[in-house]
Amino acid sequence: MSPVTHFLTGWVVAATAQLERRDRTLVTLSAVVPDVDGLGIIPEVLTRNTSHPVLWFSQYHHVLHTLCFAVAVVALGGFVARQSWKTAALCFVAFHLHLLEDVLGSRGPDGDQWPIFYLAPISSSVALSWGGQWALNAWPNFLITFALLLATLYLAWRKGFSPVEIFSIRADHAFVTALRCRFPTKQVGR
Repeated sequence: MSPVTHFLTGWVVAATAQLERRDRTLVTLSAVVPDVDGLGIIPEVLTRNTSHPVLWFSQYHHVLHTLCFAVAVVALGGFVARQSWKTAALCFVAFHLHLLEDVLGSRGPDGDQWPIFYLAPISSSVALSWGGQWALNAWPNFLITFALLLATLYLAWRKGFSPVEIFSIRADHAFVTALRCRFPTKQVGR
C-alpha cells in the first residue's frame, strides 16, 4: 500500500489511544518506517539509463519488513516515549498493520508479489504472502485509504488534533479550527 495509507493507519492507531503528541508521532512513524528502504527508488530511477544502474529499490525494498526491525523500532519508540509501555505496544501494532497492508495489497504492476521474510536475517523460512494479493493501484487500496482519511478527519474534529501536528502545532490548530468551523457540533435544544 502507499506511504499515505501507512501514515494514516499509524495516526489513527495513535489517535484512538490517550497519548501525548510525541508518543502519537512515534506510533505514526512506526507504521511508515518499514518503507524507509523504499527510498532506494530515488537512486534507481536516477541511474536506470546509465551503464551502472543502482538497483537499491528492486533488490532491497521490503528488507526492513521483519520482526528484528520491528523489535528495534518498538524498543526505540518505548525508550523515547513518555508513556513507554503503552507507546511501545502501539508502535508494535502500527508496524504490523503496515505489514498486513503490504501482504494484502502490494502486488506490483507486473503481477509479481513481494513476500515479506518476517524472520530475516535470522531465517528465510517464514515468507508472508497471500495468493489473492491485489495490485498497488487496485480499488481496495483506494477504499482503505479513503476510509482512513475519513477516520482521520473525524478523529481530528472530535479530539482537537490531527496528523498535521507532527509537522506544525500552529498549522494543526488552524486545520482543526477550520474543520470544526466547517462541521460545527449540533447544539441540542437550540
